[in-house]
Amino acid sequence: MFLKQITVGLYQTNCYVAGCQETKKGVVIDPGDEAQNLKEAIKKSGLKIEYIILTHGHVDHIGAVSLIKEFTGAEVLIHKDDSKMLKNPEENLSVHTHIPNIKLGADRFLEDGDVFDIGKLKCKVIHTPGHTPGSISLDIDGKLFTGDTLFAGSIGRTDFPGGSFKNIVKSIKEKLYSYPDNTKVYPGHGPCTSIKEEKTSNPFIRRD
Repeated sequence: MFLKQITVGLYQTNCYVAGCQETKKGVVIDPGDEAQNLKEAIKKSGLKIEYIILTHGHVDHIGAVSLIKEFTGAEVLIHKDDSKMLKNPEENLSVHTHIPNIKLGADRFLEDGDVFDIGKLKCKVIHTPGHTPGSISLDIDGKLFTGDTLFAGSIGRTDFPGGSFKNIVKSIKEKLYSYPDNTKVYPGHGPCTSIKEEKTSNPFIRRD
């Protein structure tokens, strides 16, 4: 599996270029800003990007979507419960940033349990609400991309509209923590971690 992390923008969002090394088919996860840097990373990867997958609808994860879609021709995918955020600058928070108001459409709406191919890799959608109603995590080849649900030693904010501390804790404990301890976690901000590390030391999740 090819995997490249590019950290972009004022909010230091982790964007990922990932794909199948055998077939050269790939995805971009959360292109939040710095479209030119992302384009260079895509070129260097040698991948044909088929999908732009959004873990949720906040500006720091969607700011470069239009330019990356234009560059790659890829489909834009987001969970159905965050779909309306793409079209609403108030809800996607772009109205409060330096980025011009964002109004986007998606090509496909995702649901929990959806599975699709990235070349010979399998990508499974895990609905992990809490940061937003339609937040998702992705299981690609046994690696977890958790967006703003689970971070190294922390969790996503729940004080934005649609956020829920109760739901984010439930998502983490019931869905993400069900993965093997050695599963690598690639979050939307900050360093990579593992399920074991978060089970052991994340102060926001009670270990009953």
